[in-house]
Amino acid sequence: MSNWFKRDKEGITTSTQEKKETPEGLWKKCSNCKTIFSSDDLMNNAYVCDRCNHHERIGSQEYFELIFDKGNFKELDAKINSGDPLKFEDTKKYSDRIKSTQQKTGLRDAIRTAKGKLDGEDLVIAAMDFSFIGGSMGSVMGEKIARAIDEAIKSKCPFMIISKSGGARMMEAGLSLMQMAKVSGKLGQLSEAALPYVSLLTDPTTGGVTASFAMLGDINIAEPDALIGFAGPRVVRETIGRDLPDGFQRSEFVLEHGFLDYIVERTQLRDTLARSLKLFRS
Repeated sequence: MSNWFKRDKEGITTSTQEKKETPEGLWKKCSNCKTIFSSDDLMNNAYVCDRCNHHERIGSQEYFELIFDKGNFKELDAKINSGDPLKFEDTKKYSDRIKSTQQKTGLRDAIRTAKGKLDGEDLVIAAMDFSFIGGSMGSVMGEKIARAIDEAIKSKCPFMIISKSGGARMMEAGLSLMQMAKVSGKLGQLSEAALPYVSLLTDPTTGGVTASFAMLGDINIAEPDALIGFAGPRVVRETIGRDLPDGFQRSEFVLEHGFLDYIVERTQLRDTLARSLKLFRS
């Protein structure tokens, strides 16, 4: 055997404990084009791929930091928890599912509300988190949005909902569906107070959320290529027995058919939102 393949010294191997491994979370892969970015680069570009423009799903914390001045905000009603009035149980008890999801995500429920400033002006935002049972709409969501609207009316400032939801939370049955009317009614009070409501629809916005308050904005806007609809494309296709148009239920399709005012890149969201709200103060 050639000396090239022999070790001159013994004991030069690196132990498993000594090997340096890449820290977890240092790199992120675009879920669309699979381009790999450093986590910092992706974060600095508002979690948008600069190769294919795919908007990764983000949560309430990221939206708050993106929109509010210097990322500063005060969270509202942070300790509200879901009850289990129906004692619902499928593969596991609803109460157990809530507890396990809270432990996994660090969230109390599928929505957080916060107050801060945008371009120096007060703004109240309710932002959904899809990681919490698919951003499903339950009684906590309705109550937190209602209280956030009350805060906006009290502060005489605009109100915004960032939707990202699979629809009503089946484990709360009719109580979940009641939130559609509850939030819509509160938005009526906001309108009577002559305060603007901005609805931002992100991927995905479906079910009862779309069928009610997500489409009631004074300005309805969406991120690019977001899935927006009531029932999903597969259900619609099977129901009508026909192939669907290209891009069906994507934000560009919805804009073309008159249900949105405009589509905004996430990297431009803060500036575009500030300009839009100035129009209401003119």
